[in-house]
Amino acid sequence: MSNLWKSVRRWLPGVFISLVAIAAILYFVDLQRFVDAIRSANYWLILVVFAGSFIWLAGRAVVWRTILRERASYRDVFLTLCEGYLLNNFLPFRLGEIGRAFLLGRKARLGFMDVLSTIIIERILDLAFAAAILLSAVPFVVGAAGAGKIALLIGGVVVVGLLVLYLLARNRDWALGLFKRLSVRWPGLQEKGGDFLASLFSGLSILTDGWLFLRVVFWMTLNWAISILQTYLLLLAFFPQATLIWSLFGLGAVAFGNAIPSLPGAVGTFEGALGGAITILGGDQSTALAAALISHLFNYLSTGIIGLWALSSEGETLMGIYRQLRKRQDEPHPADGNKQDSLLPANDSEPLDNEH
Repeated sequence: MSNLWKSVRRWLPGVFISLVAIAAILYFVDLQRFVDAIRSANYWLILVVFAGSFIWLAGRAVVWRTILRERASYRDVFLTLCEGYLLNNFLPFRLGEIGRAFLLGRKARLGFMDVLSTIIIERILDLAFAAAILLSAVPFVVGAAGAGKIALLIGGVVVVGLLVLYLLARNRDWALGLFKRLSVRWPGLQEKGGDFLASLFSGLSILTDGWLFLRVVFWMTLNWAISILQTYLLLLAFFPQATLIWSLFGLGAVAFGNAIPSLPGAVGTFEGALGGAITILGGDQSTALAAALISHLFNYLSTGIIGLWALSSEGETLMGIYRQLRKRQDEPHPADGNKQDSLLPANDSEPLDNEH
C-alpha cells in the first residue's frame, strides 16, 4: 500500500494538469467547427506530413547514433528510438527514456548509464534548439512579449547549463573527487552517485570533442528543419494563410509545453500548447485544436507502428518492459561495479534481442 500511495502521489500532478487542459479545451472549443475543420482540411498535405513523420524518425536516429559515437548499429538505434517513444506514449514518468537506455544497452552490450547519458545530452540540445526557435518567432507574434522574456530566460539557462556541463566534462576527475568528499557521510549515495556521474561525464565528452559536436549539431539542425517543415505543411492543411513563423512559434510552444507534468503521451498538454499557440496567430480555437490533434495522432501512429513491431519481434510487450524497468529500479548494482551487465536479464528465461 505504501508503494501504491507513492506511485499515486507521483501520478496526481500530471493527471490534474492534463484534466485541466482537456476541460479548458472542451470549454473553449466549438465542437461543430472542430468537426468542420477536420472535414475541410487538405488531405494531400496531411498525407505528406504523415510520410514525413517517418523521415523525421530516421533523422532522429542518426542524431542519437552520432551522440553514441556509432557504438550501436543504425537498425538497433532506430528501432529502440521508436520503442522508447512508444513507451513514453503509454507509460508514466517518461519511462520511455529509461526504456531506451535499457533496451539499447541490452542490444548493443553497452552500459545502461553510458546510454542514458547520451539521451540526457540529446534532450539538453533539444531544449537549446527549442529556445532558439521560440526566440526567433516571438518578435513576429503580436501580443506575445511576455513569452519572449520567458524564452530569453530559458535560452540563457540552457546556454549557462551547456557551459557548466562543458566545464564538468573538461574537469571530470576534479568533479568526481569533489562529489566523493561531499558524500562521504552517505556511502550508498556515494557509490550510486559516483557510478552515475562517471557515466554521465563519459557521455558529456561529446562537448569536448569539437568535430563530434559539430556533427551532432549538423544532424540535429537538419532534424529540426524537417520538423519545422512538417509542422508548416500541417498548418497549411488547416490554415491556408499560415506562414513559417506559425510553425516556429508552435514548435517552440510544444517543446516547452511537453516539459509540464501530464498523463503519458502529453495528453492534453500537447494539444493545449500547440492549439494555444496557433490560436494566438490564427484566432480560431476549433481549427487550431484540429491541427494539434492530427499532429499528436501522427506522433502516436508513426512511433506506434514501428515501435510495436520492434517490441513484438523481440518478444517484448509494453507491460513486460514496464515490469522489467520497475524490477531493475529496485535491484542494487553488482558489487564488482560492472555497470554494463547491471541491466541485462537476470536469467536466460527473459527475452533478449534476436540478434544477440
